[in-house]
Amino acid sequence: MFTGLIQAQGSLFHRGNTQVYVRWDTLPLPPALGDVALGDSIAVDGICLTVETILPDGFVAAVSPETLDRTSLGRLADGSRVNLESSLRVGSKIGGHFVTGHIDGQGHLEAAIATEDAWRLSFTVGDRRVARYIVPKGSIAVNGISLTVAECSPGGDWFAVAVIPVTYRETTLQHLRPGQAVNLEGDVLGKYVEKFMGSQADPPAGAPMDSGLSLEFLAEHGY
Repeated sequence: MFTGLIQAQGSLFHRGNTQVYVRWDTLPLPPALGDVALGDSIAVDGICLTVETILPDGFVAAVSPETLDRTSLGRLADGSRVNLESSLRVGSKIGGHFVTGHIDGQGHLEAAIATEDAWRLSFTVGDRRVARYIVPKGSIAVNGISLTVAECSPGGDWFAVAVIPVTYRETTLQHLRPGQAVNLEGDVLGKYVEKFMGSQADPPAGAPMDSGLSLEFLAEHGY
């Protein structure tokens, strides 16, 4: 589990089709990444990877065919900059939102426009697996960065976010170019709500019909 608050940046290099090597670019490392151990989880551009080998200047992690298929990882050129975040520790502050590191799908940067006090980034989303969870003022993880949806189309196939200067400067958002793919993860709370509502609409044979969960109940309690 992660929060979507990026702690460092790294450069990614492929080792065949089954491993990636991530070299630290942010030095000195923050404490959360400075004591990385074998088996630890690290979000790399929002993708939860497991540390298999620790090197003096980085680490090696395994990647699965599903990861390569679902994310932009397989299409990143060697040396590409990536966002890094260590897994959430019990008792740590949660300044973003709960991010699992399990990518729902990809989107593409449409435009990045500098405003007086922020950056406005807009994205197109061609993957229904993630578009369905994009709602106004909801949370979205873009390459592992916790962001708030400023506005979006009704179907979620387009959305825009406002990015403060420090986030733009300290993450790989500054390197994105129009048309470039990004990893997207919808808010896990929305996924559970969708699951529960679907179960209520079509319960198994013999199951109770009324779970107490309804659209009216969710609206009344701020969902």
